Amino acid sequence: MDQMEPIFSTEEITTLNTVMEDKSPEGLLEWAIEKMHPRLALSSSFGAEDVVLIDMMWRINRSVRVFTLDTLRLPTETYTVMDQIQARYGIDLETYYPEMDQVAGMVREHGFNLFYKSEELRKLCCGIRKMEPLDRALGELDGWISGLRRDQAVTRVDIGKIELDVAHGNRIKLNPLARWTSDMVWNYIKQNNVPYNELHDNNYPSIGCAPCTRAISVDEDSRAGRWWWELDPNAKECGLHVIESLDSIIAAAEVGNPS
Repeated sequence: MDQMEPIFSTEEITTLNTVMEDKSPEGLLEWAIEKMHPRLALSSSFGAEDVVLIDMMWRINRSVRVFTLDTLRLPTETYTVMDQIQARYGIDLETYYPEMDQVAGMVREHGFNLFYKSEELRKLCCGIRKMEPLDRALGELDGWISGLRRDQAVTRVDIGKIELDVAHGNRIKLNPLARWTSDMVWNYIKQNNVPYNELHDNNYPSIGCAPCTRAISVDEDSRAGRWWWELDPNAKECGLHVIESLDSIIAAAEVGNPS
C-alpha cells in the first residue's frame, strides 16, 4: 500500500493518546468523526465489539461509514447479523470481496482447506481473503476504526486508542474500546438492544471464518477458538492487525510449502 502523509504527526498522536486515554469510546468517536468524516470508517466483522461501535457511531452521525471484508467463508450467523444491522440502522454497508483470480490460484495450488496444512498457508489465505481487500477498503480513507480491546489477547495488551498505522499507508487507526472489558461490551449490547451474532451465545467470543473458528471452554483464552490447531498464542492475529506485507506472506508460503 502506498504511504500517505499522515493527518497527525507522531508527536500529535502521543499527545492525543494522553488526552483521550480517560475519555469514553463515544468521546473518542465524536472527536474522530468531527475531524475525519467522511474519510473515516469502521472495519466490522460484526463481532460483539463491532456492533457496539456501530450503535455508538450511528447515535453520533447517522451517515457514518462501515465496511466489511466478506472472505466468502463466513458463518451463516454472521450474514444474519449483517442483515439485522443494516435493517436496524439503515447503514449502507460497504462490502469488499477478495480478488477471485487470486482465490482460484491459491485453491488450485494448495487446496480449499489449505489453512490447516501450515501457518504459512493460513496466513496466505488470510492475506488473499482479508489483507488485499482491506488495502482497497482503506484506499480512500484517512483513518479507520477497529473493535480491538487490550484484554482480548497477548498481542493486544499495548494497543493505543489512537495509532499511526504504518502498515496501512500511515493512516490513523482508532481503538475506542481499548480499555473496555467483555462485560462492558455485553452490558452495552443488552442495555441498548443491539443485534449481535448468535454464535456468541454458543461460546464463540471471537468469530472469524467458519472453518477457522470454534467454540471455547470456560477455562480457555478468548482467542483460543481462532486457528485452534496452532499452539502459539502470539500467532493468533490475522493480517488486519499485524505489520506484515502480503508480498512477504506469499513469499513465505512459497518457501515453506513448495508445490
